[in-house]
Amino acid sequence: MDDRVAGALSLPDDWPAHPDLSLALNRMGSFDWDLDSGLMYMDRAALDVFDLRDDEYDNRPETLGARVPTDEGVRLDAMVAQALKGGLNEYGAYFRMQRRDGTLRWTHTQGFVRRDATGRPRRIIGIVRDATQELADSTARHELDEERRRRTSLVEGTTAALAHARTVKDVIAVLKNSQGLAHLGATSLVMGLIEAGRIHLVADGPDGAFVPGTRYTRTDEQYPMSEVVRTLAPRFIESAADFAESYPVLWPHISHLGITSAAYLPLIAQARPIGALGLLYSDKDGFTGDERNLLVALGSSIAQSLQRAMLYEQEHDLAQGLQQAMLPRRIPDVPGAQIAVRYRSARLGRDIGGDWYDVIPLPGGRVGAVIGDVQGHDTHAAAVMGQLRIVLRAYAAEGHSPATVMARASVFLHELDTDRFATCTYAEADLTTGVVQVVRAGHVDPVMREADGSCHRVPVEGGLPLGLSAEFGRLEYPVSTVELDPGQTMVLFTDGLVELPGADLDEGVQLLTAMIRNGPQGLQQLADRLCESVDERGGEDDVAVLLLRRKAAHAPQPGGRLQQHVGQNDPEALSSARHMIRAAVRAWGAKERADEVELAADELTTNALMHTDGGAIVTIRVLTGPERRLRVDVEDRSSALPRRRDAGESGVSGRGLMLVDRLADGWGVESRGTGKCVWCEFIIPPRG
Repeated sequence: MDDRVAGALSLPDDWPAHPDLSLALNRMGSFDWDLDSGLMYMDRAALDVFDLRDDEYDNRPETLGARVPTDEGVRLDAMVAQALKGGLNEYGAYFRMQRRDGTLRWTHTQGFVRRDATGRPRRIIGIVRDATQELADSTARHELDEERRRRTSLVEGTTAALAHARTVKDVIAVLKNSQGLAHLGATSLVMGLIEAGRIHLVADGPDGAFVPGTRYTRTDEQYPMSEVVRTLAPRFIESAADFAESYPVLWPHISHLGITSAAYLPLIAQARPIGALGLLYSDKDGFTGDERNLLVALGSSIAQSLQRAMLYEQEHDLAQGLQQAMLPRRIPDVPGAQIAVRYRSARLGRDIGGDWYDVIPLPGGRVGAVIGDVQGHDTHAAAVMGQLRIVLRAYAAEGHSPATVMARASVFLHELDTDRFATCTYAEADLTTGVVQVVRAGHVDPVMREADGSCHRVPVEGGLPLGLSAEFGRLEYPVSTVELDPGQTMVLFTDGLVELPGADLDEGVQLLTAMIRNGPQGLQQLADRLCESVDERGGEDDVAVLLLRRKAAHAPQPGGRLQQHVGQNDPEALSSARHMIRAAVRAWGAKERADEVELAADELTTNALMHTDGGAIVTIRVLTGPERRLRVDVEDRSSALPRRRDAGESGVSGRGLMLVDRLADGWGVESRGTGKCVWCEFIIPPRG
């Protein structure tokens, strides 16, 4: 193997492939391209085709660029990329190659793609040969030249460009930049659209060509655009004299432009005129029959594109208004928090989708943050999103736990007359303690930015998307508890922010975390930067972003509370409840009693789980009064009252309530309509 390749990493054991001797006998060269390392081996015969010596080729495809004209190289690269991405196993192409003496030779290449078991392309093995003689005066050469002429023809090229134009402004830009118009030698163009019975001039020629008083003209005036709109027939002006005689009102204003001929075309869509297009020439006299047919075909293509663009703009205005009506009109001021939200509409379809965000003020210094995405990109998705946002906000405001909020929203969506589902993340943050309870329904995990700028993904156990969980009877949504310290920022977003062409979601999240790490410190500036990044890479999905930053700790509000549901046989929920209690006790200034509170709460919760049929609801709050107390409530659905009992000889159980009695400054039991509540209280120091 060549010494230049010996240091390459991860090359296949059989690289390079050994070609069949018959290839050399037929004056064909071979190559072996390892896609992982990027190295391409070429045998002696292949190097001869490219007129290269051994010491001029370093086994890198880029080196061949000196022999391949730029336009041919772009075409070959596009063909190879299409074969790799499209799952093709082979490709072939004719292209021109420039020899050492500057002459061009025709070359043919054929490549065979080898893929691994997952279908990923790993290697291309192929041949190259001189095809100059083959193509000389042959049908293949004729067909190739014919294909080139077809691709560069006016109507085909312009129509292809117009297919991507979505607005009237896009259509005008395509026409002004179209290479097809340059091939015809047109100096400039003018275009007008019919609005309320008048022709509105939306594009005119070079600077200084605008004629005052022609921005809006009537269809009965003596102007060429008015004439073609009235008659629905094209008007070809053969000479300057023809122009001056036919349109004496207009000609004096444009005679200084040196126009020698012009073509005005009616723009007709669905059998009615929507406007007119004029092409002005400075060095052309008259039009052949073929040129006239070509321009008429061009006018038809432009008319269809304009009609699509006008319809799109109308729907865009409607969709934009609907989207704005569905999203919150304003974000409330939340004490103890900084919040930034952004919505970036999709770049396809009607620029509307089902992504949304919401911020819900809750009692006791808490706030609910919602991010979600309804399946689809149409007005129906937006309508479903609006209804779902309202009911989720209502359930949260009623005081339900985060898991219950998500489960009820899923049932609502399932019972709605729609086949759409939605992904969602709901985070309920207590800004006095920094405890955040997060529930995820098929959505992407949030990201956390530390006060020092470092950033990481926050793994959140999740359930099925809203609507699907109700359909399949799996309404359990586990609650994850995280702490949000002062200066930390939780970033909630929809998948449009991390979707990258040809990459999986993890790669997109890694790129996002790096971007947040290196992004601006200001919250609003960071939100702007995230949306700008989607525009830079040409993202085509809508994006919603919500950033929640906790400001410096502040005193807890009277009646502030945290609550968590703990299901039976759910150790994660029990651990999450302990986490919540530990963080709350520290934040409320009772750090010295944190161990006692956590142990007592754990005993009451475990007792409820062991001796009842259902789960338990753990609530912790601060009571204000003559003395400051911290209270823990554990509710269950059993009406049987607990009792103290001796531990017995084994000492394995029976100590729970005795332990609570020793640790707490008071405890008791309250009957509830559907069960009972066992509580305990701890005297804690006044807030300093």
